[in-house]
Amino acid sequence: MDDPTPRTETATDPDPAAAPHPASGPSGVGATATGQHDPGGATGSGALGRVPIEIVISVGRSRPTIRELLHLQRDAVLPLDRRVSDPVDLLVGERLIARGVLEELDGARAGLLGVRLTEVIDMRDGL
Repeated sequence: MDDPTPRTETATDPDPAAAPHPASGPSGVGATATGQHDPGGATGSGALGRVPIEIVISVGRSRPTIRELLHLQRDAVLPLDRRVSDPVDLLVGERLIARGVLEELDGARAGLLGVRLTEVIDMRDGL
């Protein structure tokens, strides 16, 4: 079981990058030895810190009946459960990690969509 007492570093403590803090879970990803968030592992520069992940941006859901689904044709409009001004959800797998608003990018990426984060979920306990 994890020790809820915060750990402080001393000169005799082992290198925090060498062993994960118990609160970070079995892989050590998600928290440093001091409990601060570090998504790449203990230093963010280890091998896991360079592994790409896929973040899904959810703008809404639709719940048509099977009959409605079978009758969909080109140019049909499928209503969603959110308004244009509502925030979008950022998900890794099934886990909500943040919320934000859609924006069109400028400059070299003009015309592409981006998400301006308005809320980030605390991931100190990992994904």
